[in-house]
Amino acid sequence: MSNQIFQNLKELSTPLFQAQCVTHKHEILICGGNEQRACYSYHTIKNDYKFICEYPSDVGLYEHCVVKMVNNNKHSNQVTLLSFGGGHKYTLLMKYVSVWSNRSNNHNQWIPFTDNHNHPIIIGKDENHYYIGVRAVIGGSNGNLLFITYPNNISVFDLNTFQFIKHDKLPTRTYIQFHCFVSKSENRQGQEIMKTNQKKINKIIKCCCFVSRQVYQLNMMKITTLFNFINYLYAYVYINDTILFFGGSNCNGSVVSNSVHKYSIREKKWMTFKDIFPVLLYNCSGVLNEDNNHIHIIGTSAHMKIIVDELLGYIQPKNETKFVIQHWFRILKIRLGWINDFNKIIIKYVRGFELLTILRGHGNTVNSARFSADGRKIVSASYDHTVRLWDVISEKQIQIFRGHTDRVFAARFSPDGNTIVSCSGDGTIRLWDINTGKEVTKLKNDSSKIWDVNFSPDGRYIVSSLQDNTIRLWDVHSRIEIKQLSGHLRD
Repeated sequence: MSNQIFQNLKELSTPLFQAQCVTHKHEILICGGNEQRACYSYHTIKNDYKFICEYPSDVGLYEHCVVKMVNNNKHSNQVTLLSFGGGHKYTLLMKYVSVWSNRSNNHNQWIPFTDNHNHPIIIGKDENHYYIGVRAVIGGSNGNLLFITYPNNISVFDLNTFQFIKHDKLPTRTYIQFHCFVSKSENRQGQEIMKTNQKKINKIIKCCCFVSRQVYQLNMMKITTLFNFINYLYAYVYINDTILFFGGSNCNGSVVSNSVHKYSIREKKWMTFKDIFPVLLYNCSGVLNEDNNHIHIIGTSAHMKIIVDELLGYIQPKNETKFVIQHWFRILKIRLGWINDFNKIIIKYVRGFELLTILRGHGNTVNSARFSADGRKIVSASYDHTVRLWDVISEKQIQIFRGHTDRVFAARFSPDGNTIVSCSGDGTIRLWDINTGKEVTKLKNDSSKIWDVNFSPDGRYIVSSLQDNTIRLWDVHSRIEIKQLSGHLRD
């Protein structure tokens, strides 16, 4: 993996291992670490940190969890954070206002989480839950449900009534902690958890268990080949139906990974990036910025930023692909492919080379396929003696150019997109009008087959390559061969 994908940022003076991070506009809020009570705000534009506050002196942090509660007012400068779990039982709340503004004096302190009668509430204390390495997400139609996963359990806590409303077992035979737990409602990937009500709790719990079982079983099958026994203390982020995993260690920390893995929720498939992370990585956190274009890895001795598009390769929804595929092909220099045996033009979707569409029509091998400059049309040339014009958006054939008497080897658009030039084994170069479908000009060469042809950037000349080892230049306006270049030798 190219080091250009990763960018080193300004570091904290003191690394926070197992730090809990959430985003708030252009800030990443870093809420303590193992046995470290300090909290900071990192400004993604200024590339700088500011101290927020410390956890109370009587709170010992060890493998805790912090979640951002739902704020229906997107324009509000305030966000509410909930901190709970870990080796020491506590539950705290912070109403955060940006420390980069001048309005945070009466905010930004961790205070006890209390009920409507101001009685302290400690989530999981009465139930004696084991919350070391706990993971949680916020859900519910009003953002009032806290979904909690720990050892081999999943529980739902109502933040409005201050009570648990459901407990269930995860289908795992071993305890899990420091694990990956995400809501598919993030990044507009579904509303299964966000649209939850009391009647649907049982169904949602079963869905969570089912998904967890699939991923867990897949981990077990792949653990020796994919993760190389590394399945602990990794960083992870969720974006566009994909979970990315960075680094990790074995249970005692004697083996540390610098691998990057991707899991597709929709396809239920794993992928390992061939190139590896530039540093060994564990005991840290991954967080996606609010623009979904950068991943921050925080908590090690370094703070690193990862460019999402570079990592995944221009993530785009499928319904946008047809409009940008020409740009992708130009930038990434990925060529069109074709299967001669089946006489098909195949366009491959860039991310993962997933088949996008098949254009059918030629009666023999397809030799050439090219996009127009605007990416809206494709011209193809075939052994069936024809040149064909296709519309990318509708995926339909819009013109057939007939006239060649032998195999057509190449066809290309003129710079202005109004003309197509083609060449053939019949020794001719032909120009076609895209709008009328008629032949405009025929340039004849009696001595040899013409293998390739193209316009000059200004459209005034045509260059051709011939079987007789020559390159010939033609003037489009006068239709005269003006130059012949020799030098290539026969085998």
